[in-house]
Amino acid sequence: MTIEASAPSNPLLEARASETVDGPLAADLRGFGTLGILSTLVILAGNAIVLPLSGLLVLLWARWSRTPWREIGYVRPRSWTGGLAIGIVFGVAFKLLMKTIVMPLLGAAAINPAYHYLTGNPAALPAVLWAVTAGAGFGEETLFRGFFFERLRKLFGTSPWAQSLIVLVTSLLFGLAHYSVQGLAGTEQAVITGLVFGTIYALTGRLWMLMCAHAAFDLTAVAIIYWSLETRVAHLVFK
Repeated sequence: MTIEASAPSNPLLEARASETVDGPLAADLRGFGTLGILSTLVILAGNAIVLPLSGLLVLLWARWSRTPWREIGYVRPRSWTGGLAIGIVFGVAFKLLMKTIVMPLLGAAAINPAYHYLTGNPAALPAVLWAVTAGAGFGEETLFRGFFFERLRKLFGTSPWAQSLIVLVTSLLFGLAHYSVQGLAGTEQAVITGLVFGTIYALTGRLWMLMCAHAAFDLTAVAIIYWSLETRVAHLVFK
């Protein structure tokens, strides 16, 4: 019987072999060269064209770059309905916590002027409902948690300190993305939301529940505004 000794692994050779299998396009998209940076900028610009283009471009990037779906949080949940139920309950409760306690403590006004036009305005509902479900629930979670976590983990690693840094960086980016429309108060709320959602994602690596929670969070906000309950809810604890 002949026993063949296995050759020692060579990371450089393995990387070249992977590039040969995947092709140069996939390797360049996964990297941080010109094409990798350009693809990130195109993905970021997607939502400026139409919602939820950024999220769809992330999925296209994952396919073309041969990035496993699990690395952007697309992991089959143990229960679709269970994740949906937990997400709805968590999202509604989190929004009420932010509106009644956290934002008043930060000095935010009871009325959100950016979306006050929604009050008693059924004609505006279809567009905003699309924005908060497809644009926020699917699109923003895919972009800010799934995509950015994958990219930053490639740069910083997956140590506890790296994960903490990634949660902070993605939360700040998430907050800044809300500044132009919602101002300082909206940015503060988005940063806090990003810290909470980012921490959950760092611990679980799953997006489904967070997508449901994000949509429920925003739908609760829309309901409060539409039925002109902002002032009443904001003053439930602090008069």
